[in-house]
Amino acid sequence: MNYEERDQYGMYKLATGNASGPDTSHGPGPNLMGAETLVGNDVYNKEAEDIGDIKEIMIDMQTGRVSYAVMSFGGFLGMGEKLFAVPWAALKLDTVNKRFELDVNKERLESAPGFDKNKWPDMADATWVAGIHAYYGTQPASPPPM
Repeated sequence: MNYEERDQYGMYKLATGNASGPDTSHGPGPNLMGAETLVGNDVYNKEAEDIGDIKEIMIDMQTGRVSYAVMSFGGFLGMGEKLFAVPWAALKLDTVNKRFELDVNKERLESAPGFDKNKWPDMADATWVAGIHAYYGTQPASPPPM
């Protein structure tokens, strides 16, 4: 399911227009998007293979920034499913196909650091953060200026 299909408030719908002509805006997206509409979105790789979907969005409560998308990969009907915290910076929004893209092939994702839904890692641990960003080739966000 994509973000337009999950949009229960109409923020991505094309407006009907006004007295001065049609309104061609599409709401706040794609530069500003509702978190609820992103959970459940498909994630594909550059080879156009479906590699999972977003299960949760993790927000750094100190900075207010999105840190990770937790995505699933593998399993059947939720059984044997592995979860991955993917740095938000590693995901690209594909507005044409209305999905996310992650530059990783299936084999690499299968060996990515993941976790079981009943045993989440400490995502604030500096060693864990460094390892995840190193794996996906991203940098942790700098704290906002004071």
